[in-house]
Amino acid sequence: MSTQTPAPGARDQVARLLTLVPFLHHRDQVRLADAAELLGTTPAQVLGDLKVLFMCGLPGGLPDDLIDVDLDAIESDSGPVSDGVIRIDNADYLARPLRLSPTEASAVTVALHSLRDVSPLDTQAIIDRVLAKLESAAATAAADRRIAVDPRSGEVALVALADALQRAADDGRQVRLTYHVPARDELSERVVDPRGVVPHGRFHYLDAWCHTAGGERLFRLDRITEASVLDTTIATDPQPPREVTEGLLSGETPVGGTVATLLLRPQADWVPHYYPMQEVRPLPDGSVEADLPVADPRWLVRLLLRLAPHASVVAPRQFSESFSATAQETLALYR
Repeated sequence: MSTQTPAPGARDQVARLLTLVPFLHHRDQVRLADAAELLGTTPAQVLGDLKVLFMCGLPGGLPDDLIDVDLDAIESDSGPVSDGVIRIDNADYLARPLRLSPTEASAVTVALHSLRDVSPLDTQAIIDRVLAKLESAAATAAADRRIAVDPRSGEVALVALADALQRAADDGRQVRLTYHVPARDELSERVVDPRGVVPHGRFHYLDAWCHTAGGERLFRLDRITEASVLDTTIATDPQPPREVTEGLLSGETPVGGTVATLLLRPQADWVPHYYPMQEVRPLPDGSVEADLPVADPRWLVRLLLRLAPHASVVAPRQFSESFSATAQETLALYR
């Protein structure tokens, strides 16, 4: 009985990414040439790896879920720039300790036992140590069903922040926030009138009137680096917090954004049920045309790459051209 092994190219790329991502995450910026030297490869190869990395992240596929790579800083029209600087963002969860559910731990344990049977002796010794730690942790978890919160993960701080912001909203007090804006990679300070803390998926958001922006805004709690409850009362009329699906994902055209018209074939007919659309128009062959508000064109390209070949852009043209160029570059990585 033969066993299939991954192609050397794919296996080597995974190994490089597993080395590269933690290295980048703990440094503000790294030159492309230095990263290539660390990995024992070429700048062009590292650039190819990074074009795969920006489609990786947590499940969901929304902009908040995927690792953001600033490709413009390391690539020119003629190819990779060796002294270009690699910057990644939205990868804070990589610094958190790995926490497995009982089901995940069981799956990893079974896989490791299978891997051990076909591994050389030196690899078996490593696997045995990992198995011992996993099985010990599983035994401890079985004896204690309480959910432990690790302070190093930041979860305790987020719970305390959510409680403080909700109390400020209940008391009608303004809050001064220092907020990280990933799209611009900068910290902004603003005074807001809080309305309340609302959950959506894995994250919690503060719904507030922002006096800096002059409008309603939703702030993701794990991107608030500092918050101070002020003595001043709110300057706007008290209102209950909006549901996130009515604010952040309302289907309204975002400020500075646009609307993309997508052609979705039957295999992708689930998309309008998952993402907020302005309008959905069924077609005779079972496909649909859907108008999707887009704040960041890069997010749309990532979505289309996951849906390919069952989705395409009808309008505007620049989205179609951008997707086609990225798709060709992605296909070239597999040749």
